[in-house]
Amino acid sequence: MALTKEQKQEIIRKYGKNPNDCGSTEVQIAILTAHINSLSEHLEQNKKDHHSRLGLLKLVGKRRRLLNYLMEKDINRYRKILEELDIRK
Repeated sequence: MALTKEQKQEIIRKYGKNPNDCGSTEVQIAILTAHINSLSEHLEQNKKDHHSRLGLLKLVGKRRRLLNYLMEKDINRYRKILEELDIRK
């Protein structure tokens, strides 16, 4: 369910400006997307896990707010991250 340290480092390397950049909007969105995908797989197998479902909804809302922020700040970076992560909008 949770991302391993190696998975998180790989995401930071791919989307960050430098290897220690874990605070930029793109990195945060990518980490949330990976976590959302893993939780979605968990919920397909465990349909009655309502606590995880609530956590998933909170993560989706947080990602949505970050995407809205990025869209207002820089539309090109927003479009690029949507395309790379294959997020519907």
